[in-house]
Amino acid sequence: MSATELFIPLSKIPRFDPRTVPVVHVDTDLPAVAAPRLKAEFLRARFVKPPVWQPEVLAESRFSDRKPVPASVLIAIVQRARPTVLLTQRTAHLSTHSGQIAFPGGKQDASDEDLSATALREAHEEVGLQAEFVQILGTLPIYATGTGFTITPVVALVREGFTLVRNAGEVDDVFEVPLEFLMNPANHRRHVFEWQGMRREWLSMPYQDGHAERFIWGATAGMLRNFYRFLSA
Repeated sequence: MSATELFIPLSKIPRFDPRTVPVVHVDTDLPAVAAPRLKAEFLRARFVKPPVWQPEVLAESRFSDRKPVPASVLIAIVQRARPTVLLTQRTAHLSTHSGQIAFPGGKQDASDEDLSATALREAHEEVGLQAEFVQILGTLPIYATGTGFTITPVVALVREGFTLVRNAGEVDDVFEVPLEFLMNPANHRRHVFEWQGMRREWLSMPYQDGHAERFIWGATAGMLRNFYRFLSA
């Protein structure tokens, strides 16, 4: 199966719950990103001089005929003693990817200088993250979703001291997941689903956050997997 077949959104299936789909493989055969590569110094250097590498997935199968919409997300790495990634849970009433775990982000506005500016603006609008705490490192390859968004993942370091204010109209919750957890393929699970005579596969990275399971899958998991490939190359 090609990389472009891996992350197929199934949100149009009535009452579809990705948590119920069987796990067919856990990538314990792949090495975790070494701890020194998760530090700010290495991350800065990697974007200054990127390695030769291959993203694992660049596009989902389309189920929307609308014209592609440019968008970006902020992969915000919070510089704690144990670096974390800032994530949100989208509200249930949104028209696309409702209720899913996502990076802060959204579609590009005409007033945005570039897609990095889009990611910063959206992060401020959604969770109140102020740009003064953010150092943009660079971008990962564009990720095209089945809903018609062409997403540029903007990777950034976030220094401590910020205060978040959640936009209740778009975000149900905001939380952090350890970067080392997300960059360890032993936490990457492969799912298979048969639908309308076709075999669908995707990754999930469920994280137990106290009593709550943060079920990371779909486009968010796909972009994190590409980030893993970038750091481990």
